[in-house]
Parts: sequence; structure tokens; C-alpha cells
Amino acid sequence: MITTKRNYIFDFDSTLTRVEALDVLAEITLQNNPNKEKIIQEIIDITNLGIDGEISFTESLEKRIKLLNANQSDLANLVSALKKQVSASIERNKEFFKDFADDIYVISCGFKEFIDPIVAAYNIPSDRVFANTFEFANDGKIIGFDANNPLSQHNGKIKCLKDMDLEGEIQVIGDGYSDYVTRKSGVAHKFFAYTENISRVKTTENADHIAPNLDEFLYVNKLPRNISYPKNRIKILLLENVHPDAFTKLSTDGFSVETVSRSLSEDELIEKIKDVHVLGIRSKTNVTQKVVDAADKLMVVSAFCIGTKQIDLEACKEKGIVVFNAPYSNTRSVVELAIGEIIMLMRSVFQRSTEIHNGQWNKTADGSREVRGKKLGIVGYGNIGKQLSILAEGLGMDVYYYDVEDTLALGNATKVSKLEDLLAISDVVTLHIDDNAANKNFIGETEISQMKDGAYLVNLSRGFVVDIKALAAALKSGKLAGAAVDVYPEEPAKNGEFLTELKGLPNVILTPHVGGSTEEAQRDIADFVPSKIMAYINSGNTVDAVNFPNIRLPRQIKSHRFLHIHKNVPGIMAKINKILAKYDLNISGQYLSTDPKVGYVITDLDKEYNKEVIDKLRKVEGTIKFRVLY
Repeated sequence: MITTKRNYIFDFDSTLTRVEALDVLAEITLQNNPNKEKIIQEIIDITNLGIDGEISFTESLEKRIKLLNANQSDLANLVSALKKQVSASIERNKEFFKDFADDIYVISCGFKEFIDPIVAAYNIPSDRVFANTFEFANDGKIIGFDANNPLSQHNGKIKCLKDMDLEGEIQVIGDGYSDYVTRKSGVAHKFFAYTENISRVKTTENADHIAPNLDEFLYVNKLPRNISYPKNRIKILLLENVHPDAFTKLSTDGFSVETVSRSLSEDELIEKIKDVHVLGIRSKTNVTQKVVDAADKLMVVSAFCIGTKQIDLEACKEKGIVVFNAPYSNTRSVVELAIGEIIMLMRSVFQRSTEIHNGQWNKTADGSREVRGKKLGIVGYGNIGKQLSILAEGLGMDVYYYDVEDTLALGNATKVSKLEDLLAISDVVTLHIDDNAANKNFIGETEISQMKDGAYLVNLSRGFVVDIKALAAALKSGKLAGAAVDVYPEEPAKNGEFLTELKGLPNVILTPHVGGSTEEAQRDIADFVPSKIMAYINSGNTVDAVNFPNIRLPRQIKSHRFLHIHKNVPGIMAKINKILAKYDLNISGQYLSTDPKVGYVITDLDKEYNKEVIDKLRKVEGTIKFRVLY
């Protein structure tokens, strides 16, 4: 088999580095110039005109050097700055530059004086760097450049490549006009538009392939790389108007992210999810068995909220799909609403507000009481219940709580062993229990009858935990003095007319499931959930997964990581390790966690491996999913 030699030609500015070097030099040389910002913008504009081919490169270079007013002594500071601005994926794949040193060149319209010191760290010697050179005055001032160098002239890279007369295939990787014209002129066989740092329309339109990072370039060329599958090929779909910080965080990490402002029906989601690797939803989108069956590439479902009842957790588990949620991020928001509603109910704020909106001036103390000294009964002493306990106690309330788990009381809260005892002593009962199906109608006619006459009920947990008919009857009869309800047994998928038996009752506060809907909570969720997604995709960690065995482990350097999800049946680990031993692979670390249905094993290997081993591991009986991480 004859293998064609390949030559990889890299641009420097905005490709190997994240910046245009002369723009950085301008920041240094113009530091004390009162017109600094204006001059720098002028330099940037001239740079872009040259990169896009709107003016000749020679003209662009002449104008910028004149504006720079730079000295040879400024170059040391420039090199120091550029060393901190190497493109992330270039730095990540440093081994590629070492292993393929004989095939790599830098051809740049920049200057060797600052390019050579940067690329030397990537095993690219000066004789493989083709670039311009400065001309200096006797005092060191930069006054021009070598005008005889073809790279100082229009289409200089074309002439440079012709003069090099390289054998084999030539691939050019760059971000601008001078790069893509090499392909158009025929001196290069392929042009990769490098968009990690900047994406130019003209450049991408003229590319054989768009490379958002070096990982993609290496993947397309089947070259060794730091990660096995480029992040830009991992598609993330975020629904229901998830906070924009989530998009920013995930896309900045290199993933391809699409957002949709609304929820999707089952049929819409089935059609949309076919090529999706990660799905992010809130409470209105249902991930059903049919959706899971259609999602051949899906690895993660993330709920940007506390509840996961809208997700078929078992179906996801059986297909090796990890589910994350945000169990803590909106805790404070829910607690603050609970406190506010307790105060407004006990002060009859909503009745007085409605009256005055209707022109009535009913200045009365009847039905208006302080919360201080009143007994608060908290049903469900988890994260929300505990924080509510502390804040309510700070307001002077006597706090009691009931939980099926044996939980430690915070502050002066008192644990009550029976629900009926809690209901009997509480002036206000607030519900903070989970979405377990067994909790349906947890508070029904019997439980309401056990509450104090004139007590209040607050439900910020799940809609189905309260029998709405029984609650409405108790409010109408006067058994309960009032209620605040944020969640309902059935909630609409979109805005519009919503009916409930509680509608129109003067002593009821109704809100549309907004307990956790504050700007702060949504920002926290948009930070927490993407962090879990990235931890799993980038290193295999499943800590805080709702439906999966939890594993946390450090990322390994100089090793390969295999992730194997399988049915929890006897003998799987033995089969995996037998295959690894057969191919003489040395295990540097192995981590296994199981639950009754699935096992999840991460294996780190400290040497290169025969690619046949991947196929063998995928074919192990009981395998659900397998992937090579890096």
C-alpha cells in the first residue's frame, strides 16, 4: 500500500495563536498614547481589510507599521504576551507537532521575529517558518519590512508554496484570504478554515472543510489527537428557554449548541433528537420511552430544574443515557417565595390588595396576624425544608418538621414522628416533598381534616401531592384560612388559559410554577447543569447523576480512557479484562460502580492500543454503550 506524504501548512495569527500579533503589539507600543483606542481600532480595521482581501497585503502592512510606532525592544514583551495566547486546541495537541515535525510548516504574513520564539516550543524550527522580517533604524525603531520577501506582497503565500516545491499532498490551515487563495490557485490540495478564534464568511465559504479547532482537523485526517472525538461534533439541544449562560458555557467549551425557546411535543422531539448527543430541558418537555428509542446518539439528558418526573429514567438507564438535574440551585428562590407567601397569607395581603384595586378602603386588622410566635410545620426536611427552617426561625416562628427519613434538626427545629401530629399543631403547613408517585394526594381530605381550624397550606413541591378538590372545599368552608399554590396536578405545556378549582377564591395565592424561577436561580442552574454535562462528556464523571452509578475520578495525562456501560450481570468485568490482557494492555487505573440494573466501568490505559480492542469491547455480551474518551 502506497501512502501519500502530507504536508501541513499552518498560518500563525488567529490560527496558532488566538490573536493578531500586530494588534497585540499595538497595545504595548501605544500604552501611553492618548489616542490609543482610536489608533488600535484603525489598525484592526486595516488588518481585517487585508485578511479579507479588500486591500493588498502590502498596503495593509505598510499602514499598520506606520501606526504602530514600535521599537525592537518592544518585541520581547510581545513574545511574552503571545506565549499566553496560543490557541487552546493547539496547546492541547502539542504531541502532534512533536510526532509529525517533519511534515509541519508555518507560512505567515506575520514576522519571524515574534513567530520563531513561539513555534519553537512546538518543535517547529526557524527553517520551517516562512514569514516576513522587520527593518529597523539605528535606534531600533521598526521602520518597515523586507519588500523583496514574497510574503510581504499580495498572494505571497502562493508564491512561497510554489518556491518550496513540496512533494506530496499540501493541506493549508488558516483563517483568512491569503490562506484560502492557495487552494483556489491550485498550489494547495485542501484548505481548512480554522474558526476556533475567528470565523470569516469569505474564508469558510472557500474552505474544503471548516475546523472549529485542531481536534477536528486531526480527526478528519485520522491523526493522533488528545481527545478521540472533537467536541464540535457533539450536538447539544437546549429547550424551553434555558438561561443563555448555559449556551455560553457549553459552546465556549467547544460543543455545538442549538437552543429552542419552547418545549417540544413527543413527535417533534423524536424528529429533532436523532443526531443529538445531549438534551437539556426544563419541566414541560417529556422524554418518553419513544423519544429514548429514537435517540441513537443520545448520551445525556439534563433537567435544568429539580424535578425529573418528565424523564423516563429507567428507559434512559437501559440505553446508557445519564440523567442530571439541578437539585440545589434554586433552593433559595423557593424558600424566599415560601417565606413571602406565608407572610402575605397571614396578613391577608392579597385580599386587601384586591379590595383597593376595586376602589375599596378596608383598613382592618381582622384576619391579619404576625408570623412571629406561630408554629410552622414543614413536610419534607430536605435542602429546601432545612433552609426554610432556618429563615423561618429567624423571623421568630416555632419550627416543626416531618420527614420519612431520619434527618438532623437544624437550629431549634423540632422533629415530629407522625404527620397527623405535625398537622394538628401547625398554624402554617408548607410542603417540600419529592415527585415519588407514592406521594399522590399525600395531603387529601383526611389530612386536611387533621389540620388546625384556620390554618394555612403552602404547596411549592409537586402538584399531585395535594387533592385540589379537598383543598378547595376546605377553603370554601372556612376550615382553612388560606392557601398558596405554585404547582398543579396538570400544567399546560405553553402559556394560555389555565383552569383550576382554586381560581377566584379570595384567600388563595396562585402562581404558575415559578418557585425556582428567579434570575439568580436560573443563572445558578445554567452554571451547575452544564458543569455536570461537561464533567461526563470530558472525563466520564457521573457524580450527581439521577439514574446512574456515581463515579468521580481525575483526568489522566499520558493515558487512554475507555468508558464501558453494561447490564449488571455476572462476569462482565472478567470479560473486559480478559480482552485487555489478550491485547497486552497495561491498566493504570480501573473504576467500577454498579446499581441493580447497570454497571459503569472506566479503564485508564498507559500505552497505545490495537484498534481491534475497541471492536472486541463493544461486542462484549451485555454492553449498552462504549466510547473512547481520549
